[in-house]
Amino acid sequence: MADQTSEPASLSTLESHLWEAANILRGPVDASDFKSFIFPILFFKRISDVYDEEYQIALSESGGDIAYAQFAENHRFQIREGCHWNDVRATTTNVGQAIQRSLREIEKANPNTLCGIFGDTPWSNKDRLSDALLRDLIEHFSKIPLANKDIGDDVLGQAYEYLIKKFADQTNRKAGEFYTPRTVVRLMVEILDPKAGETIYDPACGTAGMLLGAIQHVKEAGGNVKTLWGKLHGQEKNLTTSGIARINLFLHGIEDFQVVRGDTLRDPAFFTGDSLATFDCVIANPPFSLERWGEDAWINDRYGRNFAGVPPRSSGDYAWVQHMLKSMSSATGRMAVVLPHGVLFRMGVEGKIRRAILESDKLEAIIGMGPNLFYGTGLAACILVFRARKKPDRRNRVLIVDASEQFKRGRNQNTLLPEHVDEILKWYAGFKSVKGAAKVVTLDEIAKNDWNLNIPRYVERVNNEKTITLDEAIGNLKTALADAYAAEDRLKGLLRKEELLR
Repeated sequence: MADQTSEPASLSTLESHLWEAANILRGPVDASDFKSFIFPILFFKRISDVYDEEYQIALSESGGDIAYAQFAENHRFQIREGCHWNDVRATTTNVGQAIQRSLREIEKANPNTLCGIFGDTPWSNKDRLSDALLRDLIEHFSKIPLANKDIGDDVLGQAYEYLIKKFADQTNRKAGEFYTPRTVVRLMVEILDPKAGETIYDPACGTAGMLLGAIQHVKEAGGNVKTLWGKLHGQEKNLTTSGIARINLFLHGIEDFQVVRGDTLRDPAFFTGDSLATFDCVIANPPFSLERWGEDAWINDRYGRNFAGVPPRSSGDYAWVQHMLKSMSSATGRMAVVLPHGVLFRMGVEGKIRRAILESDKLEAIIGMGPNLFYGTGLAACILVFRARKKPDRRNRVLIVDASEQFKRGRNQNTLLPEHVDEILKWYAGFKSVKGAAKVVTLDEIAKNDWNLNIPRYVERVNNEKTITLDEAIGNLKTALADAYAAEDRLKGLLRKEELLR
């Protein structure tokens, strides 16, 4: 068997190695399913290598006492006998069954931390995963040591995030279910400005990008990120994605958090007594215009989340908004949510809900984003920002920002660059009207517009086209016509030539 390299892997080396693992699966496994296989195997290798490292440390400390080195207290995660990476690596037949057994036994050995974390990937399906393919995959991961002394949490976490984005790029259509572009995350987190020791909640957490963004923000501000342990909460409906989120947090060195698999709108996970738990920062990029989201149960919602009305069956956008508002602390709460532009102007039931929410005076800002920034949709989205208690000079006012031109155009996906984020944050922080970019609007003005928040009603774009004289315009027209006539003549010549060759 190939030995692990003795040199610690750099970030670029690790990223390349992880991506090459996906290429081993290419063909038998659809690209949209890569994450279901690669992430569990990566985490399995990590905890096995860390277990060995912890064992050696305990062995050294105890003067070679094997029983002491095996004590559960010396290990972050428990690995039962026969379920270690090396046990699977030594398997030559029915490799998928060996993987599946090891992952399940590790989950059982760590019920409070790893229950269900490896998902429901069909490892034993030999029609899809031959023994030879799985041996190649195991050997590939065996080439790089993943103990703490070899790769720190920061590097491994960054590599994991790199892989998440690569998978999102490969499966654009489906990626919106689990991935939010990290510059968008940064924008939302900077607006909410989470502090050390505050509680943070994402009710549609995907792969935990928002929670990690909040941690990074606190860290960059000089705060102690350990004050966030036990205060990070997320819920995710998809089993595989919720497992990826938990692995993501573990690989970033986060010791204590709660990410629960479940349907937030039908069965929320976090409570204080009989009421929904509330948090300092609530942040999410929920599924856009979700159909059949559970409206029947909301008619008599036991948690009072229908305080502004029951959204239509065809769109759960305002169900997410109301759930998040109910989950926001009444004293320190602030909230940012990504939604389709339709929430700003759709009428009927949604119009009535929008009015009730506006009249509560918690909506602080609307930021209209550029097109094709989010995976799975080419449509432009908007970010709504709420505060439980607005500053006095912002009460009965809403800042409406048109950031629709703040992006870099790409072939398949547009990108929000850091400089675009900085520009939007400047407009938000200033909270004042900026010609062509932002306008502070009173609730009275919004009411006169029938509670319609469509951004062009309030922010008029500046025409940046160069003003030219009439003579210049006529000259440009003549040039364009001459070019058109010349092109037409060339086309006629080609057609004649083609006719002669027949």
